[in-house]
Amino acid sequence: MTKIGLEIHGYISTNEKLFCTCKSEHGLKHSKPNTNICPICTAQPGAKPMLPNKSAVDKAIQIAVILGCKINEKLVWQRKHYDWPDLPKGYQNTISGPYAVPVGIKGKFLKINIKEAHLEEDPAAWNPKTGEIDYNRSGSPLIEIVTEPDFKTPEQVVEWLKQLIATLGYIKAIDKKSGIKADINVSIPKGARIEMKNINSLKNIKTAIEYEIKRQKKELPKAQETRMFDENKGTTIKMRSKEQTEDYRFISEPDLPVIKIENSRVNKIESNLPETPHKKLKKLIKKYKINKKSAEVLTKKLEIVEFFEKVIEKVKPHLAVSWTTGELLRILNYSKKELDEVEINPKHFIELLKLIEKKSITKLKAKEILNKFIPKSFSPKKQAEKHSKISEKSEIEKVCNQIIKENPKAVQDYKSGKKESLNFLIGQVMKKTNKRADFKTSKDILEKKLK
Repeated sequence: MTKIGLEIHGYISTNEKLFCTCKSEHGLKHSKPNTNICPICTAQPGAKPMLPNKSAVDKAIQIAVILGCKINEKLVWQRKHYDWPDLPKGYQNTISGPYAVPVGIKGKFLKINIKEAHLEEDPAAWNPKTGEIDYNRSGSPLIEIVTEPDFKTPEQVVEWLKQLIATLGYIKAIDKKSGIKADINVSIPKGARIEMKNINSLKNIKTAIEYEIKRQKKELPKAQETRMFDENKGTTIKMRSKEQTEDYRFISEPDLPVIKIENSRVNKIESNLPETPHKKLKKLIKKYKINKKSAEVLTKKLEIVEFFEKVIEKVKPHLAVSWTTGELLRILNYSKKELDEVEINPKHFIELLKLIEKKSITKLKAKEILNKFIPKSFSPKKQAEKHSKISEKSEIEKVCNQIIKENPKAVQDYKSGKKESLNFLIGQVMKKTNKRADFKTSKDILEKKLK
């Protein structure tokens, strides 16, 4: 049976680095190379680390708790040695290794056992083609989540990772712009374990596992090794023989004290955690009778599902679902904004849906009002008074007569078989009435007259 295990790395979302006050930003999209640096994160002679960033430690505990881990009372720092240009000190400060005590151990998340979750610093960014090194990310706080080899298929890995990413998004502990990377361990019966390093997308993770399983079945690995994934070719390439623990020469870090984690600190963090997406999904389906597909859309982001839960208490489920998953997400995507980046008051959204429910305004007019909720919402009642829905048949009929008279070509096109011309004529009625005319009534009247 195939065994697959993951070592997942993600940048913890903090303002400062782990052992200094430099900004924890990295990548050319954020800053120019080598601008967020100091003697500590570039390992200048005599520079000593500051005490670990409290926010990074708290968020590491959050992650470990939400993964069902037991939180250790003492966290012991280690030096993990290796000789690469991106590591200015010649070692990495980490809470991992044979003598370390990780943040959390023996957890379980969606039926997959978690071996440990630990905190460590990121090395610099080295470009092997040019030899250039950018120290902006050197010292940024990383979380590493290590699973047991409980996965059996690539599809299972990808689905589990989707749920993990959504869950970590709920607690806002991971820098979502940077995403995650995974080292993947794959082995088949009687074969040695093979590690694939630093794979950075769900698509690539799936492709790499699929390729590696096929490769190992053709040529059974007899020794452990580390491989890289070639995204362009969809293949893995041997980098080196797998390092053993002793190769890293782990020793205790003399410049950093043991971190004592009080029960009161863990309890406070745990009490402030939101429900997981999995629990939210079950609640939406069971309590509100939301179909699974819509519930999955709603639970992708915490701010959306919490917004929806306020709306559905006051609005009928089908209306709340369609306008939250459809129209609200539409205007956010169009504006390239997240819900927590704008000010949309649930009360104003509820008011808008109530106006639709009572047929005080048309759906088209409601969409127009909703578009104006970005960046800040308002009570739609005054807008509704100015743009009340026209339901009176005789009034709509007068407008339809006018539109037919003004658009003879569209009328002729419809009569000659171009059914899409009807949509044009309905659009003209909406335009003439400033989207106040009832859509169905307008359509029925036009169809009758055009016959």
